[in-house]
Amino acid sequence: MSNQKIGLHVSAAGGLSNAPENAKAMGAECFQFFSRSPRGGGAPVITDEQADLFKKRSKEYGMESYIHTPYYINFASKNNKIWHGSINAVREELLRGTQLGVKYVVTHLGSAKDFVTDKKSSDVPKEAIAHAIEGLKQIFDTDEEMTTKLLLEISAGAGAVLGDSFEELAVLLEGIGRDDVHVCLDTCHMFASNYDIRTEEAITETMKQFDTVLGKKQLKLVHFNDSKTELNAHKDRHEHIGMGEIGAPGLAAFMKHPDTAHINFILETQHDEFIQQDLDFLKKHRV
Repeated sequence: MSNQKIGLHVSAAGGLSNAPENAKAMGAECFQFFSRSPRGGGAPVITDEQADLFKKRSKEYGMESYIHTPYYINFASKNNKIWHGSINAVREELLRGTQLGVKYVVTHLGSAKDFVTDKKSSDVPKEAIAHAIEGLKQIFDTDEEMTTKLLLEISAGAGAVLGDSFEELAVLLEGIGRDDVHVCLDTCHMFASNYDIRTEEAITETMKQFDTVLGKKQLKLVHFNDSKTELNAHKDRHEHIGMGEIGAPGLAAFMKHPDTAHINFILETQHDEFIQQDLDFLKKHRV
């Protein structure tokens, strides 16, 4: 069996312990899920019984798992309710992940639009980055034990969105100053942010940049998606594997690159008639 596990984002509707069941039913080897509504509202309490069943099933199926934070997270918001809400929500997800035995919580970082005077600008001001770093650091202002670790996901760079470059992720990680916060790459987001991964040569150059700026040890998870839009489009539009602008050859080569060969891959494509085909592609082309 390869060290590179293949999985997908699954529903936890009807109870969190359904997530490992849903992943197993689809033939996944790891999985990602929302532990609460991604669009807002409080997080439902996880009972000890629910947590025990989730862990029992995950262990029985040999699956690592990952929580994705809600969509409303924004560490660069000037609105205190949103900023503090983002801090609290990510901290809660780390604590919930700890209760469930989840390995990583993956989060988007938000938009610096509150700091930008030119609304068409995609540049993130230094003040916004500093504000985001302060919020990210406050996540860990707790005496409660957190065994689940945090991953910052690269963004597609639509508008003044945080974390759309290796350099910006490096600044954020340095500012946080912790050795338990790392990076999740998303193939669609990378491509949208002008990191070409369509050929072996392009992948070699892109991953060389990643290693130079961040270091290959910072990469802990990959979200695997093709892209509906072209290189450097700055749009987050996931597409089924081989049906988008990245293409099957590039995505297969990305899986086999030495820096991703032992990293788990999570599909985030739509659950329709092509999702099983996507999962089969991953299994076929893994190292």
